[in-house]
Amino acid sequence: MQIFLDTADVEDIRTYAAWGVIDGVTTNPSLIAKSGRIFEDVIAEICGIVDGPVSAEVTALDADGMLAQAEPLAALHPNVIIKVPLIPEGLKATKELTRRGVKTNVTLCFSANQALLAAKAGATYVSPFIGRLDDQGERGMALIEDIVRAYRNYPAFGTQVLVASVRTGEHVREAALAGAHVATIPPAILDEMVRHDLTDSGLAAFLADWKNARTAADS
Repeated sequence: MQIFLDTADVEDIRTYAAWGVIDGVTTNPSLIAKSGRIFEDVIAEICGIVDGPVSAEVTALDADGMLAQAEPLAALHPNVIIKVPLIPEGLKATKELTRRGVKTNVTLCFSANQALLAAKAGATYVSPFIGRLDDQGERGMALIEDIVRAYRNYPAFGTQVLVASVRTGEHVREAALAGAHVATIPPAILDEMVRHDLTDSGLAAFLADWKNARTAADS
């Protein structure tokens, strides 16, 4: 499973990209707005840090507007993925962008039926938001399982399942077991994933043993 970093903080992206485990980045206008920087400048800088897909979201709600916004974004770098909402106009835009050879990430997916429509429109990725379903009292990961199973029934679908709205490391584990192609993860979740008490205690014991062995050798 690929791991994308879900942030627009360039310094965070540099830090976690250095781990060697980041395959791409997802952003949205809200995340970039918080930085106070120009949207296109941030996307271009991220593309220079991570050699993988970088999702850049359009804000228009009509297909023509989405296509107009997508054109300069796609021109920034070959790795830019145009992120569009899962609405009828978004499907229209996705179909046309796919025809033009532009990769897309159809976002705000909350049902398997929506995911089927995204695949039919030629989406490169579909982003089901599992955390928001959990907030509604549903089991968001059940949606991932349904979409993965449905897509496997139709090998001609090239759309990849990108698990979004990830809230815990458990979400990542379940996404991997379900066979999702990608999980986009906030930095805090990556920090959670890399830590384990037994790793810390084991390392501390190893270093203590090493120090004692060196002290004994020097005495």
